[in-house]
Amino acid sequence: MSNPAIQVRHLSKRYGDILAVDRLDFEVPVGATHALLGGNGAGKTTTLSMLLGLLLPSSGNIRIHGIDMIRDRFRALPRMNFTSPYVDLPHRLTVWQNLDVYARLYGIRARARRIRELAEPLRLGHLLERGYGSLSAGQRTRVSLAKSLLNRPDVLLMDEPTAALDPYTADQVRAYLRDYQRQSGATILLASHNMQEVERLCQSVLMMRQGRIVDRGAPADLLARYGRDTLEQVFIDIARESDP
Repeated sequence: MSNPAIQVRHLSKRYGDILAVDRLDFEVPVGATHALLGGNGAGKTTTLSMLLGLLLPSSGNIRIHGIDMIRDRFRALPRMNFTSPYVDLPHRLTVWQNLDVYARLYGIRARARRIRELAEPLRLGHLLERGYGSLSAGQRTRVSLAKSLLNRPDVLLMDEPTAALDPYTADQVRAYLRDYQRQSGATILLASHNMQEVERLCQSVLMMRQGRIVDRGAPADLLARYGRDTLEQVFIDIARESDP
């Protein structure tokens, strides 16, 4: 049996007296889309940062396609990428310049062709020569998505990938991500507060609260377990349990 694309064992992160992530255990199979859900402060962003090697865990282990991210992350990073509307790109550069910089960092050949390939489905063609700092929030979200796909990643980590997008554009982006995954066999781990998005894209859900995974399963299984009609209702039930 092949290794899972993402394997997390006993993963914890502590900031002084604050335990932000508490002994996480989960796997994401190759080619699957899983969601990492939880309220603000649940530990999602900290978890994604550790998966990317941006933060060192306090304890535990992460493997990406069998590669130990703590000891040998530079072997795995060329196969990964990340998108978040909350991570800015340099404002003084144009959209094209920003994407070209990242394409160079990833060692992509035929950089111009790759940028144009992504510009069309993400509707960036008319924005390529504009300064990134002049863009709207939704436009910046689409640029971040393009950046995350430049190197055709095998593992794509996504934090609120359709935040600030109008419903029509968000639907187009989801369709493009499904097509990309189907053609490439990529693995996606998605953190989102858009429960309809999660139901449409994800085969499995990890529900986090106060740094721990408190429930997991396919969206349909979670709906049945909680006796709810939507994942949003399940999310509210789990979040309510954390209220004092």
